[in-house]
Amino acid sequence: MTTSRATISDDTMHTLYGETMGTRWRVVLRASPRASLDRLHRGIQGRLDAIVAQMSTWEPESDISRFNRADAGSWHLLPDSFFTVLACALDVARESDGAFDPTLGPLVAAWGFGANAAPRAMHDAGSIDTAKSRIGWRRIALDATERRALQPGRIALDLSAIAKGFAVDDVCAWLQSSGIAAALVDVGGELCGFGRKPDGSPWRVLVETGDEHDDEPCMLSLDDRAVATSGTHWHRYETDGREFAHTIDPRSGQPVVDAAAAVTVVADDAMYADAWATALTVMGVDAGFAHATANGMAVRFVRRNHDGASGVLATPAFETIHAA
Repeated sequence: MTTSRATISDDTMHTLYGETMGTRWRVVLRASPRASLDRLHRGIQGRLDAIVAQMSTWEPESDISRFNRADAGSWHLLPDSFFTVLACALDVARESDGAFDPTLGPLVAAWGFGANAAPRAMHDAGSIDTAKSRIGWRRIALDATERRALQPGRIALDLSAIAKGFAVDDVCAWLQSSGIAAALVDVGGELCGFGRKPDGSPWRVLVETGDEHDDEPCMLSLDDRAVATSGTHWHRYETDGREFAHTIDPRSGQPVVDAAAAVTVVADDAMYADAWATALTVMGVDAGFAHATANGMAVRFVRRNHDGASGVLATPAFETIHAA
């Protein structure tokens, strides 16, 4: 992402809101006081609606839903955005050794989450093994020349752990192509900031910690950077005295346990940050921290102990960004 670095501008700040992907989006942008906010709002909403039409499992006629219903052995031409997201998802699956898996749909449903959620109840090993037998990122073949993907049979893609990040990047790219020099884009908590505010200062955001009462707030400057947060603090339910998180480990077929309350990833693009926030949550604090450090990733882990106390662990790359 490349932008011009203005110092002081006669532009003003505008804020636009909307809904998408079962959540809300918010864009704060720098533009002329005479800018057509209605045109910008329509453009942003249009980009997000197109992503939903391609990648939402809640929409029965979306491209992903049609792919999930398709016959075994069939090849499918994918829209460019869908292909880009799926290719990135498979790269992260490979690099994380399966901690991230875009074919997780059957397991997500089996544990009572997503568009095709089963009843939220205790599950026997047989039903989970059945769902697990239907997943496997290695079974997906991509043809980059034709921009198409193979449905090997009974594979159900779920891109919910990466699509919001892509949406942030897509909106940023559209805004820049529309002449907007600076903006902070937020889709369901995944964010990216580019350019500078009218006074020349960068966009600053508060990193989510998984605890609204956290006494160690962490502020970041998003100067042509994106940030995404995942963790076991969000989207959970309790059945028969046992608590289940919405983040499923594809390798075990079980909801993650003893994972970080929040994992924050800072990267050049939100799609990458979004996917890795999930992958590192699945890995767990110790393995996730080791992987992120070894690969130079900017990541912050918040571990919540059984007594309610929290501990923060940040990679050297994250500490460098935080200190800037």
